[in-house]
Amino acid sequence: MQGEAYDFIVTGAGSAGCAVAGRLSEDGRYRVLLLEAGPKDSYPWIHIPLGYHKTFNNPRVNWMFDSEPEPELNNRIMYQPRGKVLGGTSSINGMVYMRGNAADYDEWRQRGCEGWDYDSVLPYFKRAEDQERGPDEFHGVGGPLKVSDHRWQPTLAKAMHEAAQQAGIPANPDFNGRTQEGVGFYQTTINRARRWSSARAYLRDAKKRKNLTIATSAHATRVLIENGRAVGVEYRTPDGLQTARANREVIVSGGVYGSPQLLMLSGVGPAEHLNKHGIAVIKDMPGVGSNLHDHFNTYVAYKCAQPVTMNDLVNSLPRRILAGMQYAFGRTGPLASMGLYVGALVRSDRRLERPDLQINMFAWAIKERNRHGVVAQPFSAFGLSPVHLRPDGRGTVRLKSADPLAAPEIRFNFLKSANDWNAMIQGLRICRDIGKQAALKPFVVDEISPGADVTDEAGLRAHIRANGVSNLHPVGTCRMGRAVDDVVDPQLRVYGIERLRVADASIMPSIVAGNTNAPCIMIGEKCADLVRQAAQ
Repeated sequence: MQGEAYDFIVTGAGSAGCAVAGRLSEDGRYRVLLLEAGPKDSYPWIHIPLGYHKTFNNPRVNWMFDSEPEPELNNRIMYQPRGKVLGGTSSINGMVYMRGNAADYDEWRQRGCEGWDYDSVLPYFKRAEDQERGPDEFHGVGGPLKVSDHRWQPTLAKAMHEAAQQAGIPANPDFNGRTQEGVGFYQTTINRARRWSSARAYLRDAKKRKNLTIATSAHATRVLIENGRAVGVEYRTPDGLQTARANREVIVSGGVYGSPQLLMLSGVGPAEHLNKHGIAVIKDMPGVGSNLHDHFNTYVAYKCAQPVTMNDLVNSLPRRILAGMQYAFGRTGPLASMGLYVGALVRSDRRLERPDLQINMFAWAIKERNRHGVVAQPFSAFGLSPVHLRPDGRGTVRLKSADPLAAPEIRFNFLKSANDWNAMIQGLRICRDIGKQAALKPFVVDEISPGADVTDEAGLRAHIRANGVSNLHPVGTCRMGRAVDDVVDPQLRVYGIERLRVADASIMPSIVAGNTNAPCIMIGEKCADLVRQAAQ
């Protein structure tokens, strides 16, 4: 095999991949190649917090995947924006810093993932973190990832916070602390009113290292496997197809869609499926691309009595000019935030041991969201969104063709159980309960979605079928564990293939109760340690 040699090759510069490459290269002992299919993160709107609406459907920095039609959702297609740029989805996401529930990780350990219980992963969360509030038993300082409170908290956000408490939800100042349940203001991966992506955190200084090569516009198309051992990577560039050799290991970090796709293109996956596409089977692994699942959400929206929402910003040129001036001269105002200030972690059933719903409280309301963009309501409005954190539905990622540049086939199978339906319906009722509280009366004109006249279960189900969407936290397609259909072991090594690991959201055995960016970075941190320990 021709091509330049490195100690380690990392495919994908997303949330986990940046952490892996940054950490592996930091002591100068190893030569590291980081491959990213997208461009450098130079697009200005990436770095302005509210600018993520400019990246939501921008093919310049976004894969813009679509799912297959969802049977329980009127056969609607679920748009799947994924970052195609340095930083991956951490360069285009909503920047909420949330780790999930401690019990999520203890459950990983219970299913055979030694070293992934909460006590074992907490040091990696802390090591990654530079917490604005300072250190404590749950938080760290001095890490590469900036974590901060909102610089700008509008009156509507404060009213939402108060209304949730009036609805009986206790205040919680730290969702990543001793307890998760309650209502509080989200912390974000923003620093001085600038997005702090994984690329910003792990590559800003690392790119100066002589032992780290960062190749953008370099789309990994195949892991090269010889005699059951990963020996390199084939990748496509504007100059044509190239190869690089890995003297030690290949770490696949292409995300929940890209990682199983790359493994299957490399001959590692369900044999019958690979044969269908004319791909030589190196390792028959039915679990590759299976176990796909995601949080699911819908909306309750209200027309607002005061011009204090993001809709007012979008629909008014003078307000946009004012917001631009606030940001340019003071790094404050709506552009310095991402429009999501308050959330609540609650239980759909009081008999549950921990929260299974996340109520996001948005300073906007939309008419539609799809691959063509986000369309805001043409009047002042805001929304409450119940998110089901523990879905039963499981889907797949498969190849549509053997062309490595083709988008994968994505099937979620949302709302396949009574539990999924019951949680969403109860979530809508909790949102409505918050919306009717005294703190929000000065803001609420009326409920515009589902509409005050929609009260019975059949009507709520119809609303969910017509409006519910993926919450864009997909995980699980290269599942970690000890079962026969698991893909990687607790050291993230692919079963049956030497010197090959996976590190990203795809390895999660089950989805965490919260946003997935911080857990992905933790996975990258831990993977780097596992690789270094094996290299000694």
